[in-house]
Amino acid sequence: MSNFVGPPKPLLFDWPTVVAFYAGSFAVAWAGTMAVIRHQGKLGMDTPDGRRKLHARPVSRLGGLPIYLTLMLGFVAAFWFLDVRFEGWLPLILCNFLMFSVGLADDFKSLGARVKLTGQIGAALILYSSGLSIDVLSNPFGEGGLEIGWWSLPLTLLWLVAIPNIINLIDGMDGLAGGFGLFLSLTLAFVGFVSGFNDIMIMSIVMAGALSGFLYFNFPPAKIFLGDGGAYLIGFFVASVSLKSSNKGSIVAALLVIVIALGVPILDTAFAILRRAIRGVPIFRADAEHIHHRLILLGYSKGRALVAMYSVCAVLSLVGISILLTKGVALPVAGAVLFLLAVGAARYLGYVRSWSNLREQMNLAMERRHRLEHARAHARVLDFDIELCCHLEEFSALLVQRLKWMDFNTSRAEGVSPVSMQFSDGSICHLYRPEHLHEEGEWQRRADELETVLERCIERWGSLPPALEFSRPEHGTLEASPEDPAKKQVHDSRLN
Repeated sequence: MSNFVGPPKPLLFDWPTVVAFYAGSFAVAWAGTMAVIRHQGKLGMDTPDGRRKLHARPVSRLGGLPIYLTLMLGFVAAFWFLDVRFEGWLPLILCNFLMFSVGLADDFKSLGARVKLTGQIGAALILYSSGLSIDVLSNPFGEGGLEIGWWSLPLTLLWLVAIPNIINLIDGMDGLAGGFGLFLSLTLAFVGFVSGFNDIMIMSIVMAGALSGFLYFNFPPAKIFLGDGGAYLIGFFVASVSLKSSNKGSIVAALLVIVIALGVPILDTAFAILRRAIRGVPIFRADAEHIHHRLILLGYSKGRALVAMYSVCAVLSLVGISILLTKGVALPVAGAVLFLLAVGAARYLGYVRSWSNLREQMNLAMERRHRLEHARAHARVLDFDIELCCHLEEFSALLVQRLKWMDFNTSRAEGVSPVSMQFSDGSICHLYRPEHLHEEGEWQRRADELETVLERCIERWGSLPPALEFSRPEHGTLEASPEDPAKKQVHDSRLN
């Protein structure tokens, strides 16, 4: 197996055909996305929560549907009308469908991290069993390669599962994940062109056209969201197609191009994993501290933040392509660029406030983690209390005591600020925390530990405890438990 690809092979179709497929994919995705927006119903809607989801009204999360349909129509059209061999593409198409289906099902109703991960691994295993795998890591600087043996399975699964989740993780701002997918698709198309892989080139062009048509409606303010289905589809398409190109040529060449082009999402994912590990929260728990959130806190508008991240992605895509064109000579330069980007971003975005005081920052982070573990311990006890209590009022009294230990108040007072939680029945509970003590984000993470407990309370007794203030969207008032009319009170629902 050669280390890097040789000179380009002649294309089996002309450039007007390539442009026609891009334009056709754009038009089909544009029309499909418009149809989804016009006929959106109650299913698959993303409702704002006032915390991370700050859009003004519910927005459809089914943006992946027109992208997938466009991709399939493009494959059929290329298969019938172009002189291109699509050998080995059926398992790839099937597994892309399975990965998209897992995300789409989650867009309709939350499946949970374990169920989604199981589905992702299942799709990756099917593709691996079809023969698409990482078996040899070639030497980028010379001849020869490393046979990885039984490591082939875990490395292939890691590649096929990690990239969809990385794309999904950055899908927190209008136009971000779709734009990154567009850059990655164009990068793959260039890899296919330079390597002479006509099937990879044309399908990457189709995906680029589909994403362009979708992005017309996804730029801020978005009329439709990508959803888990769309994010998983983009990520798995990039992972599987890059793996297919590597099986035709050099493992290192094709995969390194994608790794470098994915520099920003990988960096964002690394920051998120480290941040959540230090704080002691689940890795898959969403927060509002991704790179795009930090840029907005620094004063960037959504548009400027999007342009900034697009620019970095475009530069990194070119750096990745340079590895391919220089036959690995540019690899040290690419590594240096990624290292400097990581160090500079950590400081500029505020993840590291000062390199000289890094130890003090770590100590402060560990103190916050201990406080969060303290809140989590109280939440676990309350979870048992739900089973032991005979009625809602009994549990409500225990809840008030636990909340005092967690430094929460259940009613307004001087010097307190609200912390809100939204539940599956539409109600929004309001706790109050001291204004001068700790950061707002820390209080929100403590409150999040109570969400599961209070959801179980709603399941058992049909309402939140009467000691809590909560509002319902249909009438916008703060009230006590409806099970005890004597205790029901109506207040102004506006928060301080």
